[in-house]
Amino acid sequence: MSEPSIVTTTYTLNSSKLSASAITGIRWAFAIGGILTIALGVFLLAAPKASLVAVAWIFAIYFLIAGVVRITRGIVAKELGGGWRVLTVVFGVLLVLAGIYIFIDPLVGIGALVFVIGISWIIEGVASLFDSSPDVSRWITVLYGVISVVAGIFVLANPVLAAVTLLLVTAFFLIAAGIVEIVQAITFGKQAKKAGLAA
Repeated sequence: MSEPSIVTTTYTLNSSKLSASAITGIRWAFAIGGILTIALGVFLLAAPKASLVAVAWIFAIYFLIAGVVRITRGIVAKELGGGWRVLTVVFGVLLVLAGIYIFIDPLVGIGALVFVIGISWIIEGVASLFDSSPDVSRWITVLYGVISVVAGIFVLANPVLAAVTLLLVTAFFLIAAGIVEIVQAITFGKQAKKAGLAA
């Protein structure tokens, strides 16, 4: 009886197994992606307020869509009880109103998002303090819990500063990621090309 063959799948790009046109296409994809990523990072740095407003509007659109969906479900879903249908419609109306309000005053939406982040960090930190195991890793868990609680309190105490800081961190991360992609665009396939010339 023959042994079953094991098939392994790899998701790593191996330039030695690609054609020259495929390598060129991938390099162009890296280059374009890198340039767009850097451009987005620079935009966040150059226009932080506009960026925050854009984020708020994205949440506003989400709230509007989610609200309409819930209102429709509450009206159409006859199989649900009357109480659940009314509750679903009311929740949907509240989402729509929240979406409209954020469109009128986008910074309120950012404030709400920062508030949720701060509360979640505090809850996560407190949970980590209570869940810390008695082994060697306990001090790491306690440290993480303390940092999470302190960060959550900072975010709640300084929501605007926290939002701008988060935006700046995101901007620098995008620029760094874009530079990495451009380096990949320059270097990808070079080894395969050298091997082909040597052959």
